[in-house]
Amino acid sequence: MPAISIVIPAYNAEPYLADCLESVLSQSFADIEVIIVDDCSKDNTIDIAHEFEHKDKRVRLIRHETNEGTLRARKTGTLASSGSYVLYLDPDDSYVDGCFARLMEEQKRSPAQILHFGVAINATDDVPVSTAEGMSSFMNPSTRELTGADILATAFSDDGFDWNVAHKMFDGTLMREAMSRVEDVRLTRSEDAYAFFVAAALAESYRSIGDSPWYIYNLGRGLTKDSAISLRDFTDIARQNILAYGCIARFAKNRKESTNDAGYQSALDIAQRDVANKLLDHTCNEWQDHLVSSEKIPAIALLKKDWDNTALASELYRFLRDKAYAFLQQARQEEDMSSESLHQEIDILQKAIAHLQIDITSPYYPKYDAMKGTALNHLEEAEGIEKMHRWEKSPIRLFVTSHKPVDMPEGDIIQMVQVGNGLKNGRFPFTYHDDDGENISEKNPMYCELTTQYWAWKNIDAEYYGFCHYRRYFDFSDIEHEENDYGEIIDDYIDDAAIKEYKLDDSSITKTVRGYDIITTGIKDLREVIDGHGTPKKLYAAAPYLKFKDLRHVYDILCVMHPDYKQDADAFLDGNFSCFCNMYIMRKEQFFAYCEWMFPLLEKFEKTTDMSLYSKEALRTPGHLSERLFNIWLMHQKRVNSGLKTKELQCVHFTDPDKSYSEQPVNMEGTSFERTDIVPVVFAADNNYVAQLTTTIYSAMKNASADRYYDVTVLQKDIAWVNQESMRKFFARFKNMNLRFVNVNREIAGYKLDTNNEHISIETYYRFLIQQVLPFYGKVLYLDADLVVNGDISELYDTELGDNLLAACHDVDYLGNLNINDGIRMKYTRQVLGMKDPYSYFQAGVLVLNTKAMREHYTIQQWLEYASNPEFIYNDQDVLNAHCEGKVTYLDWEWNVVHDCAGRVANVFSFAPNYAYDAYIASRANPRIIHYAGFEKPWKKPDCDFADVYWDYARETPFYERLLKQIAGEKTVTVIHEVPKPMHERAVGEDSGLRKFVDPVAPIGTARREVLKSLMRMARGRQ
Repeated sequence: MPAISIVIPAYNAEPYLADCLESVLSQSFADIEVIIVDDCSKDNTIDIAHEFEHKDKRVRLIRHETNEGTLRARKTGTLASSGSYVLYLDPDDSYVDGCFARLMEEQKRSPAQILHFGVAINATDDVPVSTAEGMSSFMNPSTRELTGADILATAFSDDGFDWNVAHKMFDGTLMREAMSRVEDVRLTRSEDAYAFFVAAALAESYRSIGDSPWYIYNLGRGLTKDSAISLRDFTDIARQNILAYGCIARFAKNRKESTNDAGYQSALDIAQRDVANKLLDHTCNEWQDHLVSSEKIPAIALLKKDWDNTALASELYRFLRDKAYAFLQQARQEEDMSSESLHQEIDILQKAIAHLQIDITSPYYPKYDAMKGTALNHLEEAEGIEKMHRWEKSPIRLFVTSHKPVDMPEGDIIQMVQVGNGLKNGRFPFTYHDDDGENISEKNPMYCELTTQYWAWKNIDAEYYGFCHYRRYFDFSDIEHEENDYGEIIDDYIDDAAIKEYKLDDSSITKTVRGYDIITTGIKDLREVIDGHGTPKKLYAAAPYLKFKDLRHVYDILCVMHPDYKQDADAFLDGNFSCFCNMYIMRKEQFFAYCEWMFPLLEKFEKTTDMSLYSKEALRTPGHLSERLFNIWLMHQKRVNSGLKTKELQCVHFTDPDKSYSEQPVNMEGTSFERTDIVPVVFAADNNYVAQLTTTIYSAMKNASADRYYDVTVLQKDIAWVNQESMRKFFARFKNMNLRFVNVNREIAGYKLDTNNEHISIETYYRFLIQQVLPFYGKVLYLDADLVVNGDISELYDTELGDNLLAACHDVDYLGNLNINDGIRMKYTRQVLGMKDPYSYFQAGVLVLNTKAMREHYTIQQWLEYASNPEFIYNDQDVLNAHCEGKVTYLDWEWNVVHDCAGRVANVFSFAPNYAYDAYIASRANPRIIHYAGFEKPWKKPDCDFADVYWDYARETPFYERLLKQIAGEKTVTVIHEVPKPMHERAVGEDSGLRKFVDPVAPIGTARREVLKSLMRMARGRQ
């Protein structure tokens, strides 16, 4: 029996095999056998092997009749070996002289079943030096010793070592046992990870030798390490890695089942997790470094099926972090920001990540969250710096005054300036601030948006200067949009549709502005708009917070300082026309002339006026006066300069410009819970349903497991802040609960959503939004707000869904209707809903949603379009049944026990199939959820079926009295004490605005308000 068996798998190794064998056979230590396994080579490999076999009896050739891959070739050679030790040598590598002798000396000095030695990297000229150095650092071990389970637990960890079976001497008995357990799969990649995992799991001792470069690793032979690969090549790499991991996972499972050693089982789990990370890391590195750019997005579709999406996303964010940091360094150095390839790589990474579905319960989530945070911080800073560079180069600069985060059109021309008290509460990054440079920022309470104009005058160089407000923009389109009675176009959000409609893009703005000296908002006839006051003088006098004497005073100052303007002041103040909002765009020459004229007038007014007792709104008088002064200045310019080119644009007032934020996973820091303990629960309600909503949530939490954490989300669009705060205060008693309110106005904007049943509210559609609003959950529990929970909803949430889209209870009411002899419901179910099995119809008030699968099958747009079908009886419930049939897990009836509304148990439910009726009746004895579906509710009919259970919960909530009032027929009104909107946020003038007209007749949150908004959107063609 030889001391050492050297196994050489060979496939098309003709160029290198002879040198390889010479390095083996010329070793001073000669007690060896060399087993060459020819894997059905197509070149002269076998002839070279035969030649050496004839020359040296220590050489033995084994040939595979078909190509079976490196793993099988090594397995064949290992099982045929007889040496006390086994070494593996690739045919394009070799050993240094004296390698075997040194290894045997080491084994004699301190035996180990796995003896790990180092490599000497011999790189070809086309391999970058950094690549060779990286490989050398990775493959050369430090000196250490491990025993038992620690070998496996350490091998694939971040503090581990490379798992190449080459440059390791294995105990022969160990390796033959390991290879006998290796599956007969064809692996040409990642075969080392699999083989070493098995060997390490069986080994009792491991030792590594520092400074031992005895294996010559020829890096770059036969291939170019940095060459691009096709999607086909990448697919092979990815599938080989997932195949190897599958083999490892099966081996680990069998080993765990065959032992009761908890420490060993833990080591298997750790190693299995670590090797998965390493194989994914390798797969992703190939994707990033070598796959051609055009194939990267298609490749993600392959990877997302095989790997944990959260783990995959963390790897992609690792790349994005590095690219974003390079981008950031470039931006900080103010280099040319036209690095197109870098931008393309970042764009590809962002698109690839967008294809993945993140699950916060994944064990990889902490790593994902950290990588994402770092990457996005780098990217945000880099993009912010780049944006500021572009802003500075823009010849046209349209400044938007804001004191809070708001949505804005993207581009180089529209630029934000943060002003006023907002600066004290925190400075926005990557915007301008009106307290930079020479400024009058401290006067913002009086001067309003004029502090932006002063700052731009003193600090900015441009061809054109323009000014808007975060709520109001110019309409740069060629379309004449309908205006309200105050001369404004009214819209809701600054979204892509609005940007497109009003041409708020650089190209359109440039096209509109070029060639004009002064552009203003529309000059309106005051006899027709703003309550028909007729003249600017009368309009100012009618303003409740302003003092008419101030207008007279600034007029007197003007006449003294600029007597040539008196004629224009008289014409304006006693005339019938005016533009508003301090919005204009001017050439530099006109802008500077205006500022040099206007600011000294206001300074004189301020010095000669005692405003110490003025109200908050009256204190803004300089800002109000400037609107009048601008009109006077404009009239004068037109009078004295006949060549002045002016233009008027419509003004768009956005009612909801506030920054839109996506929901984030609940912060678990400081709690004793893991993310796997989270139970996401979603409700939908409006402000009128707050008492009922609170009762439902309270019943659920009162019976919830203390070992789980409940992330409760309320989808809404009008729940008053005071009600939200009352609910937060009430539910603060549950330390294992998070309560969030999500406004879904934007998500449903533009869809015609109504119900055909007066007892079904519009909020019923919100459940379709869950998959988008909470993208980080792969599974969510949805509950209606007209029910109470007697059981532990974590048990409901833990329902196994498999590939099904949801879990729900059968609808006994619907099943009863199906069996009524008129056949109407059966016909409807088959013809309108298109269901093959009408008796599979479920009730949608209690749902366990597989949001991960739902995202893969349907978009939010598809759900809402389906829900707009006017033929449906039960709207959202019908939609879910029609599109989820055959993909439903059915819950025990006790999880959704519908109460007996108006005798329906006897008159409808009893018609249901016998099995269904019996199951429903049995569920009434122990209802884990009681659902007050239908028109008889406890707060309308206090003695209805199961009402006593409802009131047991309701009376413990802070809204109990509201429910009692509803029984008495009194309408509950929430009184909201809000600070009035500051006048400088007015729609047109200080005494005007759409809300002044709309609010009394259509308050926010009412159906009438929604109708008016809908009509306005239809008029503008946006619905």
